[in-house]
Amino acid sequence: MSKHTKAILALIYICIIWGTTYLSARIVVQVFPSFLFAALRQVIAGLIIIAIALFINKKADLSRKNILHQAKVGFLLITIGNGFVMWGVRFIPSGVAALICGLMPLNAVLINIALTKERINGLIILGMLTGFAGIALIFKDNFTVIGDSNYILGILATFIATTCWSFGSVINKKHVSTTNPIFNSGLQLLFGCVGLFLFSLLADDYSHVDLFQPKVIWNLAYLVIFGSVLAYTLYMYALKELPVGITTLYAYVNPLVAVVLGYFVLNEQLTWYTALAFATIAGGVYIVNYGYRRKHKQTAAEKAALLTIPEVE
Repeated sequence: MSKHTKAILALIYICIIWGTTYLSARIVVQVFPSFLFAALRQVIAGLIIIAIALFINKKADLSRKNILHQAKVGFLLITIGNGFVMWGVRFIPSGVAALICGLMPLNAVLINIALTKERINGLIILGMLTGFAGIALIFKDNFTVIGDSNYILGILATFIATTCWSFGSVINKKHVSTTNPIFNSGLQLLFGCVGLFLFSLLADDYSHVDLFQPKVIWNLAYLVIFGSVLAYTLYMYALKELPVGITTLYAYVNPLVAVVLGYFVLNEQLTWYTALAFATIAGGVYIVNYGYRRKHKQTAAEKAALLTIPEVE
């Protein structure tokens, strides 16, 4: 099996499993502190991943440059990207959180443009405007709770998380470390959970903490094994082997899985506005990717044309 095929299979797994994690998170944060739960999940997962990585390949890049990079990515992806979503779903439905996270590819495009100052075409602009219009539809669907400050905070926290996850994905793609990438994934989780513990001290309520509730134990086990150890490792592998634009396509599927599960398991609201918001965001992401394909074809054609111009003697 080729590396490309393995990366595609990894992406399919991510598409499904990460869609289910919104439901799991929504269930557990109703009975347990959000940041503390996220920290426990990631520290356990990080230690497991590092143990596996060192068992498979004892080499590890412990250079100052790599350590600082993994700490930075861990803060963006885990502390903010994962932690803020866990906190946000205390106040907003899991399906709404997943729809906002569906904007991640568009945020990645904007960040990449800001970092590289690349030129974009009209299709890319249209796609980004279409995708962000889906957020307006989410607000329209939940207009009655706009006055709820906790709801607004949940939306804002999830949007910040999505933006930071996009930023972390972009800069991680630009950093090439071929020495034991699985070990690097574990480092990111461990560095990220340090920030999560700090946020927990600031924002969590410890008055009713019971780690041994069945809901907490089962969801912790599920999220550690399937949502972190397997999914996060496979995400880093897919990010390494596939273009960012392809890897982030999981954002098409995750919201759909989360919305459907939220409706059937937690009786979350599912209206035509919800469906339209999903279609708008997914459509926006598709248009952006189509715009990039057109742009790349045009660039390749221009280069080919330059090669055919005869030299002036």
